[in-house]
Amino acid sequence: MKIAILGLGTVGSGVKHIVENAKTNYTNDIQISHILIRKGKTKTLPIMCDDIQEIVEDEEVDAVIETMGGIEPAHTYILQALKHKKHVVTANKAVVALYLKEFIKCARKNNVQFRYEASVGGGIPWIEGLSKAMRIDEIHKFYGIFNGTSNFILDHMERYHASFNDILKQAQELGYAEADPSADIDGLDIANKLCISASLAYNMHIPNNFPVFGIRNTTKVDIEYFSSLQLHVRLIAKAAGTNATYACFVEPSLFTKAALESTCQDNFNLITLYGETIGCLAFYGPGAGKLPTANAIVQDLIDIKEQIPGTSLSLTNDKVYDSSLCYCDYILRVHKDAYPYIQHPYETHLYKQQEYLHLHHIPSYEMHKIMQKLLTIDHQAFMVSIHESEATL
Repeated sequence: MKIAILGLGTVGSGVKHIVENAKTNYTNDIQISHILIRKGKTKTLPIMCDDIQEIVEDEEVDAVIETMGGIEPAHTYILQALKHKKHVVTANKAVVALYLKEFIKCARKNNVQFRYEASVGGGIPWIEGLSKAMRIDEIHKFYGIFNGTSNFILDHMERYHASFNDILKQAQELGYAEADPSADIDGLDIANKLCISASLAYNMHIPNNFPVFGIRNTTKVDIEYFSSLQLHVRLIAKAAGTNATYACFVEPSLFTKAALESTCQDNFNLITLYGETIGCLAFYGPGAGKLPTANAIVQDLIDIKEQIPGTSLSLTNDKVYDSSLCYCDYILRVHKDAYPYIQHPYETHLYKQQEYLHLHHIPSYEMHKIMQKLLTIDHQAFMVSIHESEATL
């Protein structure tokens, strides 16, 4: 099997490393024939090129591995490869979230496979596990820690009694967070992963227009207050579905000490689904990183090589978004000037001269709408749901 790698950054170099060093019966006959680099960059290997046409028009190339990231030119290159009857494997969550339906349709039309296991959960076989679960079960709901950077920050703030900025700086020094960490700490990365997962779970294109609230405003005192309640905060993506409706959210959520999420440390991921017959099924492991993500890509490659078919999806269901589907209790911190804008009943709790508002049984969508208004008054406001209180109609 001859493959071409588009991009030789962190993930692309990880794929190259595994293919060249993992000498198993499954990987021995995988050969890298092309590596696409940006125009103007020095070609340090004979197999490097800077023209996508050289790759897609090479009849000996069986599969294209897209590890460039971003929307364009990744979107265009993936379509070109599929139209030239090349299998495509990608870890690019942003482009998959936006164009999954188009990619699946194009792959089917050209009798090739489009695989994206590595786009969600890094090295965790979440997409495969979800795909198998939904062959039998309706997926009532799933939720979890989908982003290693945010989990590292919240976990280390709690364990080391540190400030948000201090731990963010540490995460950047370790390579867990980008120089601009917005995608991770504002929940945008998780939102893309939620789009992909929910699209698969409910067999329809899920647009990225659901409520998202990140962890940027988390303070050391917030973490201490939650700890005083014996609760641990994690940034969570969640989805729920019925026969006709669905709901998706990204928000910080509090878990009891006994919950698995509370034990998920550092930059690990933990994703849980609930199905009719399987019940509760959890997936845990490294959610990002050079080799874990590359491992998931190579696993997809091996499935293609072994002619193992992927999940058959049409993404043609027509569930509608139900803003009243999910309810939760919330804890809110906001300046007193904003209190008049909170119409839902609340209780106040004082901790270290900081007042926290506890709101009970409020629709999650409504809480996010309230929060949008409150942030215009107090841009440092923060909210967190209490997982144990979560319910669906």
